[in-house]
Amino acid sequence: MASQDWFDKDFYKTLGVSKDVSDAELKKTYRKLARKYHPDANPGDTAAETKFKEISEAYSVLSDPEQRREYDEIRAMGSGARFTAPGSGGAGGFEDVFSRFGQGRGQTADFDDIFSMFTQGGSTFGSGRFGQTSGGYRGFGGPQRGADVTARTTIDFVTAAQGETITLQSEDGKPFKVKIPAGVADGQKIRLRGRGRPSPDGGEPGDIVVQVKVRKHPVFSREGLNLRVTVPVTFTEAALGATIEVPTLGGDVVKLRVAAGTPSGRVLRVKGRGITSAKGTGDLLAELQVVVPSHLDGAARESLERFHELEPKENPRADLMAKARG
Repeated sequence: MASQDWFDKDFYKTLGVSKDVSDAELKKTYRKLARKYHPDANPGDTAAETKFKEISEAYSVLSDPEQRREYDEIRAMGSGARFTAPGSGGAGGFEDVFSRFGQGRGQTADFDDIFSMFTQGGSTFGSGRFGQTSGGYRGFGGPQRGADVTARTTIDFVTAAQGETITLQSEDGKPFKVKIPAGVADGQKIRLRGRGRPSPDGGEPGDIVVQVKVRKHPVFSREGLNLRVTVPVTFTEAALGATIEVPTLGGDVVKLRVAAGTPSGRVLRVKGRGITSAKGTGDLLAELQVVVPSHLDGAARESLERFHELEPKENPRADLMAKARG
């Protein structure tokens, strides 16, 4: 970057800080912005990548005390100063802009010494005092964050619902503890901040990202924070009504009233007996399933036949057929 750009770019504004910002606050602000606009967090977003380059450029200058002093001095000359070719008639010129760096010699030939500060090694802002970088995304300055490490664990349904602290093994074979929060869902990721690989140049370490797989339960299934269970009921319980017992995930039972004439598939809700997590507590959904007896003795069959003669002569499929015919 040529020195002219220092007149045109307000690095303090780019980072959203005041000119008297402390080193600690400057670093804190940069890291927050870098995480937000880093290309790895915004794949394919060219605007975010451009913003990341701008904040990295600003930080690389303002975080270096010498560069920051020189930047402040150049900016103090006024944003109206410009490089002017000899004989162009424009105001300013090399002597006006860099007189403060001429060290009293006042000779044009000595400007090579001044320009060397900006383009040491023949690369504008690529090396030397004005262009030194410290890692970061594709060399755009700022400390580079350490890499994340992925770990996987499979837990049972009850552990996922209630939460537990478990021990896993890292890539180097060392054990580490992970707190599984109550209500964790299958496929959810748990991030352990700062427990990943170290930064290669003094930046923040990466994280450990634990991917959780939850085994299926033989009785219960999850719907968000709600638990669902299928509860068999007999034909007479559904037809005449009954009070039945239903299991809960904790092991105890709750009693539910089945109304007379309850059809198969009706869902009864038990408030507050679902999954409890930081987001709240769900309910237990008991779906009733009418069970038809597979074996009848003579007396039972005879009783059912008498019932069939007495039951209302309604076709339960009449509405279905009508809708199918349109």
